Amino acid sequence: MSRIFITGSTDGLGLAAARTLISQGHDVVLHARSRERAAAIADTSATALGLVIGDLASAAETRSIAEQVNAIGRMDAVIHNAGIYLERSRGETPEGHAKTLAVNVLAPYLLTAWITRPDRLIYLTSGMHRSGAGSLDDIDWKRRPWNASQAYSESKLYIATLAAALARHWQDVFSNAVDPGWVPTKMGGAGAPDDLEMGHLTQTWLATSEESSAKVSGGYWYHRQRREAAAEVGDVGFQDALVGRLARLTGVSLFEERG
Repeated sequence: MSRIFITGSTDGLGLAAARTLISQGHDVVLHARSRERAAAIADTSATALGLVIGDLASAAETRSIAEQVNAIGRMDAVIHNAGIYLERSRGETPEGHAKTLAVNVLAPYLLTAWITRPDRLIYLTSGMHRSGAGSLDDIDWKRRPWNASQAYSESKLYIATLAAALARHWQDVFSNAVDPGWVPTKMGGAGAPDDLEMGHLTQTWLATSEESSAKVSGGYWYHRQRREAAAEVGDVGFQDALVGRLARLTGVSLFEERG
């Protein structure tokens, strides 16, 4: 049995993944943004290995989340599930970043750096990542007029690219990106056409399966099938440029051995 940490596991796909993994006998560490959010899943947390609390929009609280996870022990897998969708405005985190970028990209980047390295990393992206191409000069939306849909698409391109970069740099880790589809969660809306169950079973499978087809790295997955991601995701130059940009924004380097 495996030990898995799942961000954003108080509702939607994260909670569904947690319940599935717990029912399979795995040890799951849950994450809630606040104590109020944690109270809503008391029935699930009672059967979990642990629960950590912190707001991914804050770098300080993200650091605390990593420390809480590390105190529990080394994870076999981390599912970076948490994300936000169409924010009405850029917003501003305590560090001055756009909230969409902070939660969807900077937080998983920082958690990847700070949590003891697991065997498997899974990052949730979206088919909308294909609309996220563009310059990396203003990924924090400090100069451009705010566009919520474009900001979300870009964030999902960046997280899929990060997964691919990790697969290239950390060859002892299986790192993959998962498109769960447009599923009927709070984020997706009740009318979303995709299958909610298939929306979370790909990441639980990648996190725990001993099948050879799941023990791979650098994939972009949709409903347990590998798909072709946007060209930027596999572009080594784009990967390096993005990771360098994230290092400068956060002050944290993932790949120090490569400068």
